[in-house]
Amino acid sequence: MHRVAVLALEGVPPFELGIPSRVFGNAQDDAGNPLYELTVCTADGRPVTSDAGFTIGVSAGPEALAAADTVIIPPTHAMDELARGEALPQALVDALAAIRPGTRLVSLCTGSYVLAAAGLLDGRPATTHWLHAPEFQRGFPRVRLDEEVLFVDDGDILTSAGVAAGVDLCLYMIRQDHGTAVANRAARLCVVPPWRDGGQAQYIDRPVPAPTVATTTATRAWALERLAEPITLAELAAHARMSLRTFTRRFRDEVGMTPVQWLTGQRLEIARQLLESSDLPVDLVAHRSGFGSANSLRQHMRTAFGVSPIAYRRTFGPHTARPEAVAQTAPETTPEMTPEVIAPAAAR
Repeated sequence: MHRVAVLALEGVPPFELGIPSRVFGNAQDDAGNPLYELTVCTADGRPVTSDAGFTIGVSAGPEALAAADTVIIPPTHAMDELARGEALPQALVDALAAIRPGTRLVSLCTGSYVLAAAGLLDGRPATTHWLHAPEFQRGFPRVRLDEEVLFVDDGDILTSAGVAAGVDLCLYMIRQDHGTAVANRAARLCVVPPWRDGGQAQYIDRPVPAPTVATTTATRAWALERLAEPITLAELAAHARMSLRTFTRRFRDEVGMTPVQWLTGQRLEIARQLLESSDLPVDLVAHRSGFGSANSLRQHMRTAFGVSPIAYRRTFGPHTARPEAVAQTAPETTPEMTPEVIAPAAAR
């Protein structure tokens, strides 16, 4: 059984501390057996005080970190001190040193400050809560911080943004470990969406357009109903009754990405759902998701996920998927994407 150790720090928010236990605790196999063993520990085995004012007692200390396959660090309210260059407490330094090489390290929200202060994020991509991003960048300039995404997977180290993004990251790890069905079941038990892409923008505090200013909301809804069809940028702007320049600028302000990037993500999500839930030929999956051809779908999936549609289906697809189905061709009426059409672009 995969062992997960959750490291409770002084001043930890109780809600975030409970996220891993709640999400991983709902991951079960088809027979209802748990797939993870969760242990909440502290650096020295002693109780810590939460930011809600009550004491949290634990049953384990650094030995739980040494035995873990995954170590999760929830938020800390000591980030100001860490960003100013203050050293980690010696007990925490010793506890982190006990973690075995190859252990998966995870931070939720400002737990990233602990990993950064320990030098574990130097030269690596990471994220944290957008509100603390400027302070984080000043304190840890060697970290390649992306303040807009929900979470970052850099192999053996994963980091998430605030609160709900921690749920997203835990579900993502379950999905990577045990597949879509297990992750979806855990999400249903938690009554949360089963999947929000890590590249999805955080809800950053930006000025909201005045009510009298036209928005792209209706056009996005219109496009979602037509993702299988060729859609040009000119058609999107015309539907929104804006010039191309105004539409592109306003779309980015509202969504946090360009229309091309947004269409890419929406089409990839449809393609993934079809690959996971059906045994449709890859050509037909490409057609229904708006890519036009299997080759186009293949290129975009390799760019976004690093795998081909066939490899993705082999990992996450239904047990009834037929290997020979991928060799079938789509109907002759399958449209090809022309150069001027907005086919999903490479990941941003």
